[in-house]
Amino acid sequence: MNHRSGATVDLDRTLSGVTRIHTLGPTGTNLEKAAHHWFADRRVTGTVVLHAEVEDGLDAMNFDGTEAILACAVYPRLHDLVFGNLHRLEMVDSFILDTHDMVLASRPDQGTVTTIVTHPAPSCLVTGRGDVSLTSSNSRAAALCAAGEFDACVTTDAAALAEGLRVVQNFGPVPMVFTLHSGKAVEGPPSGAA
Repeated sequence: MNHRSGATVDLDRTLSGVTRIHTLGPTGTNLEKAAHHWFADRRVTGTVVLHAEVEDGLDAMNFDGTEAILACAVYPRLHDLVFGNLHRLEMVDSFILDTHDMVLASRPDQGTVTTIVTHPAPSCLVTGRGDVSLTSSNSRAAALCAAGEFDACVTTDAAALAEGLRVVQNFGPVPMVFTLHSGKAVEGPPSGAA
């Protein structure tokens, strides 16, 4: 239920106007899955644009109510996205959706695992299991592992499959809160800006 003043009709209008969602790529991320789900749930034909970082969508989107950014509750810089962009973004929706299965994966011929790459959010899944490095997304982790830069990765089962990786351990899906941030018309810099 929306508790903003006078907002149910305005919120419905805002949500129905979104036809383009910017979110984290490359393909195979949980955010990409959630963006497609958001459109399918509303029976809207929309476009999902993938970026190296969620915030990169800010430089590519129109602030006219037709475009939005999709993030999730565990996104490491969600607070920066929200509070750093109050003048041009508005959180207009949230929903819970299971992620892809989260997995530890490696190349099929990989023996001992000493180096692991992961997005910061699920990194605790492999605490103490080797030398852990961070990257920008679960899909990027899979690509780096497949390229031989790391022995293993924490990624989604979809990204592991796409990169030809072998699942070492399946942590299962995670019920996740996803947040939609609509671009609003920018009238000037935020309060207090020089």
